[in-house]
Amino acid sequence: MHRTSPRPGPAVPAAPPVIAPGAPAFAPRAVTGPAREGLRARRRRPPGPYRRLFAVPGTRAFTAGNLLARLPMGMFGVSAVVMVAGTYGSYALAGAVTAAGLAVTALVAPWTARLVDRYGQARIAVPAAALAVLGQLALVVCVWREAPAWTLFAAYAATATCPNTGGMARARWARLYRDDPGALHTANSFEQAADELCFMLGPVLAAVLCSALFPQAGTLTGAFLLLTGVLLFTAQRSTEPPPAPRAASGSPLRAPGMRPLLTVFLATGAVFGSVEVVTLAFVDGPAAGAVLGLMAAGSCAAGLVHGRVRRSVGLVACLAAMTALMTLPLLAAAGTGSVPAVAVSLLVAGAATAPTMVTGMTRVQRLTPEGRTNEGMTLAVTALLGGIAAGSAGGGWTVEHLGPAAGYAVPLCAAALALAAAAAGRSTARAATA
Repeated sequence: MHRTSPRPGPAVPAAPPVIAPGAPAFAPRAVTGPAREGLRARRRRPPGPYRRLFAVPGTRAFTAGNLLARLPMGMFGVSAVVMVAGTYGSYALAGAVTAAGLAVTALVAPWTARLVDRYGQARIAVPAAALAVLGQLALVVCVWREAPAWTLFAAYAATATCPNTGGMARARWARLYRDDPGALHTANSFEQAADELCFMLGPVLAAVLCSALFPQAGTLTGAFLLLTGVLLFTAQRSTEPPPAPRAASGSPLRAPGMRPLLTVFLATGAVFGSVEVVTLAFVDGPAAGAVLGLMAAGSCAAGLVHGRVRRSVGLVACLAAMTALMTLPLLAAAGTGSVPAVAVSLLVAGAATAPTMVTGMTRVQRLTPEGRTNEGMTLAVTALLGGIAAGSAGGGWTVEHLGPAAGYAVPLCAAALALAAAAAGRSTARAATA
C-alpha cells in the first residue's frame, strides 16, 4: 500500500503586516552590503575647504554684504566716464576727472583704514561710505546741471572716503583664522576671486544701465549698492576685529620688507592698467569689455582653484609665471593680429593673476603689525591703484606712438619689473638674516 501525499490546498494569503499607530506606512528598505559601506564613506568624507571656511557663524552674512559693497568699485569709473563724456562731449575731461579721483583716493584711503583699525569697522566705515555716496550724488547733480568742470573734480574727490571693504573682509578672516594658515589661505583666495568677479561684472552692469536707462543710472545704482552693502557688512559685529589703540603698534610702512613688497604691488598694478588700455585700443569696439572680462574670468577661476591647494607658492614663482604668460598677448597681437587669439591669450594669462595677488596679500598680512591689518591691506591697494594709473598712462603712450599690438609689451615689462623687485626684496631679506 503506497502512501499518497496530500494534495496541496488553495494558497492562503499572508497576513498583512501590523503597522503601529503613528508609524510610517512604507518604511525605507535597509541599505546593506557594499552600498551601505559606500554611504558611510560619503558621510565620513570631510567637507571641502570653502565649506569649512563658511562654517563659522556670521561669515556668510558679512560676505554677502561685502560683495554688494564691492561690486560698485567696478561701476563708478565706467559710469563717470559715460556721464561726463556724454554730457560735456570730452573723453579727456572724463578721464581727467576719474584720474584725479583715483589720485585723491590713493592719499585718503590709508588714513581711512587707520581710523578703521583704531575705532572699529562699523564706527568708521558707515559714515565714510555715506560721505562717498554723497560725493557720487553730487557728481550726478553737477553733470545733470552741466556745472563748471571744476565742480566735477570737487565732487569726485569727495568719493575718496569710500572704505576698502575688501581689506576689511580680509582683516576679519585674518582674525578668525589666525591660528589656521590653511584656512586663511583659502579665505584670501576666495577674496581675490571675489575681487575679480566684481571687477568683471561691475563695468558690464554699469554700461548696461547707462545705455539702457539713462547716463546717471550706473552711478545711482552703484551708490545704493555701496551704502546697502556696507550697512549689511558692518551689522555683523561678532566677526569684527576689535579696535586697536594708537600706541598698539607702529605703522605698517616701517615693517621690515613692507616697502619692497609695495613696490611689487605698484608694478603689478601697472600690468592691470596697461592691459586694460591696450586691449581697448586693440579691439576698438563693443567686444573690448568681453575680451577684458575673459582675463578676469581666468583669474577668478584660478583663484578658486588656488584656494583648494594647501601648498603655498612663493611670490617670486608666481610673478615668474605671470611674466611668462604675459608674453602670450604680445605674441598673439603681433603675430596674428586676431582678436579671438588675443582673447584666448588673455584668458590664459589671467590664470597667474589671482595666485600672485593671494600670495602678495598673505605676505602683507604677515608683515603688518598687530592691530593695523586694515591699514596694511589698504596700503597694498593704494600701491595697486598707483600702478594702474601709471600703467594706463604708459599703455596709452605706447599705443599712440607704436601701435596697439606693440602696447602689449608694456604689461610684459611691468610684470618683469615686479618679478625683479620681488627677487631683490628676497635677496635683501636673506642678507639681513644671514
